[in-house]
Amino acid sequence: MPESQPTLKRRTRTIAAASIGVAIVVMGIKYVAYLMTGSVALYSDALESIVNVAAGVAAWAAIRVAHKPADHNHPYGHGKAELLSAVFEGALIIVAALFIVLEASHAFIHPRTIEQPVIGLMTNGIATALNFGWSMYLIRQGTAWRSPALTADGWHLMTDVWTSVGVFAGIVLAVLTGWSVLDPLLALAVAANILFMGYRIVSQSVSALMDEAAPDDMQERIREAIARSGTGAIEAHDIRTRHAGRATFIEFHLVVPGEMTVADAHEICDRLEAELEAEIEGSDVIIHIEPEYKAKHSEADDAVGL
Repeated sequence: MPESQPTLKRRTRTIAAASIGVAIVVMGIKYVAYLMTGSVALYSDALESIVNVAAGVAAWAAIRVAHKPADHNHPYGHGKAELLSAVFEGALIIVAALFIVLEASHAFIHPRTIEQPVIGLMTNGIATALNFGWSMYLIRQGTAWRSPALTADGWHLMTDVWTSVGVFAGIVLAVLTGWSVLDPLLALAVAANILFMGYRIVSQSVSALMDEAAPDDMQERIREAIARSGTGAIEAHDIRTRHAGRATFIEFHLVVPGEMTVADAHEICDRLEAELEAEIEGSDVIIHIEPEYKAKHSEADDAVGL
């Protein structure tokens, strides 16, 4: 049974707040590992966790704003606040990568000896395991609840996990071979990896902010729902969609027989709205009624015969 909107919103806010706490704990553990070893690669891993804390705070704040109801100044709601949070998180990732590059460059000039590698890596491993479990949970819940902020936070943490795995392998190799240059090289690889993740998060969020259409599979579900429930009308065309956080806005023109009464046309619209809102959670449907001479039939790729 689907959760009610108030319950879903409350749980989303709770998870976003918990994510801040998890990020702080992970950051502390990783920084202790860096202090134990002096490894610039572990320093880069810890620095990325500072970004996780800031991103978690931004996600929590954005979700609180996004869950505000529509008002006079924001008649379409506040859903895009989550997308702005994701853009901010991507920007923070890029800044962290630049700091890592600076630290790695310094380590090239002044090589460092890695101290207490075993206990340092074990400590960092605890943080990595915690990050992995939490990131999987965020991605799963963010996808299920269609929360861009939670999903972006989850993928960011997953990048942190792969970074930590790479750092672990690199430090082991550096200790075994005695090649201290591997430590800053690994830090540069970490920087390149999180730069790519920052680019992906920003590009996806900007696309949504630019009113990108719903995914192809969702558009197909919309067309099928219209075909199922549009009995009595002639066709639907000019179907348009866009996202704003959890909300999916659906607009289309519905062609009805010219002799049909307003009441009958309205009944069809009510049926279509109910079907679409059941099929696409969080949808907001706008239907424009047109007389039959406006029908496009096969002339339009997005026309649905009824």
